[in-house]
Amino acid sequence: RLSCVRNNVWLACCGVLSAGLAVLSSFGLMLFCGVPFVITVANAPFLILGVGVDDMFIMIASWEQSSRKKEKSDVKSLLAETYREAALSVTITTLTDVLAFFIGTWTAFPSVRSFCLYTGTAFVFCYLYTMTFFGAIMVLNHKREDGNRHWLTCIRVEAGQGGTEESCFYNACCIGNCSGQAPQPESEHPMSIFFRKYYGPFFTNKWVKLLVVVLYGAYLGGSIYGCTQMREGIDLRNLASDDSYVIPYYDDDEKYFSEYGPRVMVVVTESVDYWDETVRVGLENCTENLE
Repeated sequence: RLSCVRNNVWLACCGVLSAGLAVLSSFGLMLFCGVPFVITVANAPFLILGVGVDDMFIMIASWEQSSRKKEKSDVKSLLAETYREAALSVTITTLTDVLAFFIGTWTAFPSVRSFCLYTGTAFVFCYLYTMTFFGAIMVLNHKREDGNRHWLTCIRVEAGQGGTEESCFYNACCIGNCSGQAPQPESEHPMSIFFRKYYGPFFTNKWVKLLVVVLYGAYLGGSIYGCTQMREGIDLRNLASDDSYVIPYYDDDEKYFSEYGPRVMVVVTESVDYWDETVRVGLENCTENLE
């Protein structure tokens, strides 16, 4: 925002920090419990960051909506209203993610099991930090705005400073807006107006709802059909780059040798006297029988 008071740079940074603390807490707990760290776990912070920032936006949006409803309310009422609006969405998101990853711990692959344990635990910590740490940060940021303090230096910005003789850039960075007036309450976001006035009423129309049900039924039927056509396995050529020599090898192997199927190998586990002619004849007979 072009306001040195309403600018929430530090609030956004603390939202990212909240996700980072969740990753550190999860990794520390899992390593303390002896869960092996595999290289795939290194991808977990990006997943936690995405969910953590998403929860941060939900919390901030709910806070601003609550502040517009109750401009004269105290901080406790604003925070309670914010949690009433945002906590359900954040909780459902976290529960589904945690359930998905903890189900993944049932796999027989140790690397996948470790990845799911680390990531699922990180989602739990992300939820706890969002509901506690980030909520406290929003309260501190609200007190800073009420005190009309600068977002970077936290120095009080007096209303009416500056004027037309100063540049717009100076007024935005040091006063709060280009006119030199005290910062005004934040208006409703245009995206919120779009969903409330246009998108919501459009989808609550009975004919549109019927169309949505029909489309969902078609989507569900196509999904079920697709599941019946799915083949289990993996195409090894997809694991190599397009210019790799492995790609022509798999193409030729499928073209010339696919009709033979997998190779069958026989292992003799006992100690055999190969110098005995009778034993060699027996092995050859066994091979012919297998062929």
